[in-house]
Amino acid sequence: MLKKRPTFIQSGPFRFMMYRYTLSFVLIFLFSCSTIRQPKVYSKPEFRGVWIATVANIDWPKHPLDNLDKKKRDFIEILDFYKRLNFNAAIVQVRTAGDALYPSSFAPWSKYISGKQGQKPEGFDSPLEWMIKETHKRGMEFHAWLNPYRATVDLDTLSLSQEHDFFKHPDWMVKYGKKYYYNPGLPEVRQNFDKVVSELVSNYEIDAIHFDDYFYPYKIKDEVFNDSLTFKAHQLPNQNLEDWRRSNVDSLVKNVHHTIKSIKPWVQFGISPFGVWKNNSTDPKGSATKAGQTTYEDLYADPLLWMEQGWLDYLAPQAYWSMEYPPAAHKTISQWWSNTTNRTNLYMGNGTYKIKNNPDKAWNKKNEIPKQLQLARSLNNINGNIFFSAKSLMGKHDAVVKIMKRKFYANPAQNPFGSIKINRELSIAKVETLNTANGVGQVCISHKDSVPRFLKLYQSKSGFKEKDWILIQKRYLSENDENGCIDMVKTKRQLGITISDALGNESDVHLISSIQD
Repeated sequence: MLKKRPTFIQSGPFRFMMYRYTLSFVLIFLFSCSTIRQPKVYSKPEFRGVWIATVANIDWPKHPLDNLDKKKRDFIEILDFYKRLNFNAAIVQVRTAGDALYPSSFAPWSKYISGKQGQKPEGFDSPLEWMIKETHKRGMEFHAWLNPYRATVDLDTLSLSQEHDFFKHPDWMVKYGKKYYYNPGLPEVRQNFDKVVSELVSNYEIDAIHFDDYFYPYKIKDEVFNDSLTFKAHQLPNQNLEDWRRSNVDSLVKNVHHTIKSIKPWVQFGISPFGVWKNNSTDPKGSATKAGQTTYEDLYADPLLWMEQGWLDYLAPQAYWSMEYPPAAHKTISQWWSNTTNRTNLYMGNGTYKIKNNPDKAWNKKNEIPKQLQLARSLNNINGNIFFSAKSLMGKHDAVVKIMKRKFYANPAQNPFGSIKINRELSIAKVETLNTANGVGQVCISHKDSVPRFLKLYQSKSGFKEKDWILIQKRYLSENDENGCIDMVKTKRQLGITISDALGNESDVHLISSIQD
């Protein structure tokens, strides 16, 4: 397996790229309000994400043949619902099975957006660009969710476009169960996927590339994943099949990380593996669980190695069980990952789709998800949560949603930053306060920078001590957005404004005039 730690910071091309971007990180602002320098804001970042699944039209579009206006309304409805809950990230599935929900040189259009694979959605030339803009408008990050190895969702190959890799590269395919998969052992498969990632990162203002738990497929009884010839051709001396398969996935993860960071260092890379790494019955380092399959032994994925090597910005284990579920308790799994994770952000995956929809009676109680959120906040190394899937809370389970909003998500939260950190001073020299029709007003700034950032509005609790500022609003400023405004609020307390970049830096708080009731 791959063991060498990456040395991107020391490498020549990467160092040159860092130098080039650092030279471009110059901000000049005009500031008309107070020039008092305030302490930096130290509020704890928290990831609040939701998976928006497109495969089988689980979340969006509701139907591939819906007209353009309905598709847009339905996506905005999802964003607005989670915006009201103060979520700060949408993880949107843009590649389900060798296809794409955007114009791509490496995959045909997905049937889930147009009704027929390879056919462009009518009037929707660039749905991904539109989705990103709408997500950013609401101060949320956009994480592009891809499935690397699933090539088809069934055996109906007649419905595939002639541009699908099933026809272009039949030697890449392995039939297993009722699907076709890309063969992870082929170097050309990994190289092609690097191109898929490069296209996305280069052409779109995404904030992260995201993989789910599908690497080698979940095992099917009496079925054999037929990669024996590939194994013979590519195995290292004395390497067994299991270690070879894991090394293939390791290579994919390492290469994708390098591809992302070599193009835009601030774009993050996150993976959401199956929740159980190993049971402690097979390895004393594993969790006290009795999972039927595990990430390491059955899916041939080793997220502990990826963390050790620094190939990830975040890890989000899928722990879709109730707190005390005997075979795999959410509590046990969360504690295990918290005690095991290092060198990367850790978010827990929560199965809200099971609420009042599962034989486990714990899911009938309105406090099951709130208990999971409380646990996450009580564990030092957990930095947030992601919920599957978007539709699971919309228009139902109001009691659960109200508890989430009141107890956990009453105020916005800063997004955690990734693994690449370039220290630089950010400052605001001047802002402009504009009147609006509602009399509240806006605070506006101008900027020219190649890195996306947030404009943030804070309200003081009392005085100006560290940790005394509460984040109340934020605005995403894109790479090409030279002007940014954020709504003020009516309050008797002091307001402050900051800017932060996507590399982990935030300016001091600068005071702006409050608007009182």
